[in-house]
Amino acid sequence: MSLPVFNAELFCASLWQFLSSKAALIVYAAVLIAVLIALIIVLLINESRKSDALAVTVEHKNTDKGGNNGSGEKCNDKKESVDGQPRFARLTEIDEERKKQKPVTFDNGVTLKDLCEDFRNFCAGELKLYYTPSHIRQFVSGLSVSHILLMQGMSGTGKTSLAVAFGHYLKNESAVIPIQPMWKERTDLLGYYNEFTRKFNETGLLEKMYEANGSKEIFITVLDEINIARVEYYFAEFLSMLELPENSDKNLDIVTDVWENDPKGLVGGKIPLPANMWFIGTANNDDSTFVISDKVYDRAMVMNLDDKCKPFDAPKTTQRRISSDYFKELCKSARTEYAITERSLKRIGKLDEYMIDRYHVTFGNRIMKQIKEYVPVMIACGGDEIEAIDDILAKKVLRKLESQNPIYVKDTIGDLCNYLDEVFGTDKMVACKKYLHRLDTIS
Repeated sequence: MSLPVFNAELFCASLWQFLSSKAALIVYAAVLIAVLIALIIVLLINESRKSDALAVTVEHKNTDKGGNNGSGEKCNDKKESVDGQPRFARLTEIDEERKKQKPVTFDNGVTLKDLCEDFRNFCAGELKLYYTPSHIRQFVSGLSVSHILLMQGMSGTGKTSLAVAFGHYLKNESAVIPIQPMWKERTDLLGYYNEFTRKFNETGLLEKMYEANGSKEIFITVLDEINIARVEYYFAEFLSMLELPENSDKNLDIVTDVWENDPKGLVGGKIPLPANMWFIGTANNDDSTFVISDKVYDRAMVMNLDDKCKPFDAPKTTQRRISSDYFKELCKSARTEYAITERSLKRIGKLDEYMIDRYHVTFGNRIMKQIKEYVPVMIACGGDEIEAIDDILAKKVLRKLESQNPIYVKDTIGDLCNYLDEVFGTDKMVACKKYLHRLDTIS
C-alpha cells in the first residue's frame, strides 16, 4: 500500500477556509474573553494587596510609642534589629559611658591673646609644629566668626596638623573625616539605616556629634580634603543650618520613625547640630579636586597656609580645657572692646564703591558682618586693625575677582593697588597686594 502524498497547496487552502469560517471566530472570541478574565483577576489581586498594606499602615499609626494598639494589647511591629540589639549600637554605648563619667573641669580665665600664644608654644614645644603668630591669630579669629573654616595651601604646610593640634591642646581630640570622591549626600557623612540588618550604620561624625550634644567642650571636626567631592552636595544641609542664628532649631533627620530603645539624644529621630562643634575643611587646589563654590566661600571663613614657619624654641606649655561658652564670651567681649573704628569703616566703604564701579563686585551684608566680627577678635588676639582688615579683604572680597574677565582684571591691577595705598596708607595692604600680584601672574 502506498502512503498518501502531502499536498501543501491543498493544506493551505483548507487552513485558510477554517480561519475564515464562523468556527474560527468563536475560537477568537473565547481566547479574548479568557485574556480579559485573567487581567481582571490580576488587578483584583493587586488591589487586595494594597488594601492589606494600607490596613497595616493604619494599624501602625494607631499604635502608641510603647507598642500598644487601641485595645491596650502589645502589637508585634518588629521594631528591633535582627539580633535584638539596639539599632544605634555606638550611640547607646555613649549613653552608658556618660553615666560613669565625672564632670569636666574647665580651665577658663585665659584671654584670647594668651590663648593664641599658649597654643602656638604648645604646637612648637610639644608637637614640633611651627606656625607664625599671624597664622594662629587668623585660625582662632576665623573660628569666632563661623563654625566652618576652610584651610587652603600647598601640601605639607600643616593644615590638617594645625586643626588636630588644637583639639589636642584642648584635651578633646579632633575627629578627622577623610572625604571620599564619590560622596554626594549627607548620608555619606551621617550614615544610613540598613533594612536587612535593621541597624543604623553609624559614622564617626554622627558619633562625635552625639557626644558633643551632651558636652560643653569645644569639638573640632576635620573634613580632610573637603573638595575632593562637591562640598555643596554632601554638606548642603550643614551649610544651611550653620547660617541660622545661634538660638535657632538646627535638627538633622537621622531616621523617620522612633524605637523604644533608641538613644536618648535622638529626639523624634533627629539629632541637633551641636553649637559647640566647629568644622575645619582642608582644601588642595589641583586637578584631582573640585572648585569650591561661592556658596561655600561666602558662608565659611578662609585661612591660607602658603608658607612654613621656621623652627623656634618654645617654653613648655600644658594643655588647657576651655568651654565653648567661655570662648564665645571672649569673642563677644572683644567685639565690644575693640569694635572696628569709624575711620576704617569709611575706608572699607570707599573700597566697596570702587569695586562696584570697576568690577561690579560688592561686599554684601554677610561679608560686612564677618568683617565687623573678625577684626575685633584679631585685635584681641594680639593683631592690628589694618592687618586684620587687609587679611579678610584679600580672602573674602578680592577673591571674587577670579570670576571676572581675567584680561580686564590684569589690566586694572596696578590701578587697584594704587587705590589701596591711597585709601589705607602706603604699603599697608600687604596681603591684598600679594593676592593681586598672584592673579597677575596667572596665565
